[in-house]
Amino acid sequence: MRITTVGLDADDTLWHNETIFRLTQDRFRDLLADVAEPAVLDARLAAVEQRNLALYGYGVKGFTLSLIETAMELTGGDPPGRMIADILAAGREMLAHPVETLPGVDQALADLSTRYRLVLITKGDLLHQEQKLAASGLGDLFAAVEILSEKDASTYARIFERHGTGASAAAMCGNSMRSDILPALEAGAYAAHIPYHVTWAHEVAEAPSDHPRFIELAAIAQLPAWVRSLG
Repeated sequence: MRITTVGLDADDTLWHNETIFRLTQDRFRDLLADVAEPAVLDARLAAVEQRNLALYGYGVKGFTLSLIETAMELTGGDPPGRMIADILAAGREMLAHPVETLPGVDQALADLSTRYRLVLITKGDLLHQEQKLAASGLGDLFAAVEILSEKDASTYARIFERHGTGASAAAMCGNSMRSDILPALEAGAYAAHIPYHVTWAHEVAEAPSDHPRFIELAAIAQLPAWVRSLG
């Protein structure tokens, strides 16, 4: 079956994202250096983030609230006002951080857009993701944009039906095995995993190495040739 639709993740697939979170977490460790050891702080923050995903969703704003909550827990519920101000400032800086596309993205998407319907399929805060897409200069290459609270097989099935000819004639590309690859394959699509050099623990999962519709690529520059090879 001919591929008609290509879905692409945004953060850490088209532009840098997780490195910004890591730098902010380093700053958070320094801020609470007199309160908790780095390993203790990291474990507490991870637990708070996991607990809050259902409430705040994904993105900088939820992360910032989790930083504040972690600081409150580690200071016995009474963090200094200056500490909270510094955390809020770090969150604002993350929201204002320039968008830097990954190598090869512009050319790969320009190539794909001449042959296939491109759909941006990403999680996160609606306003921030729209701002990043606008700043990336890639917006005109996409036939549709889907900003989601979560990605699962039923979501991919609906998106590829709405914006294409169904999941069986679609390919999904992303850096997250948990969110971009496994549910897309479950929906019946092809899926190309392009690893980013750092991955949030929540997005890690085992690769389906024996799945006939799965491939791992070293870079997005390889994506157009692979999609064309699918027929």
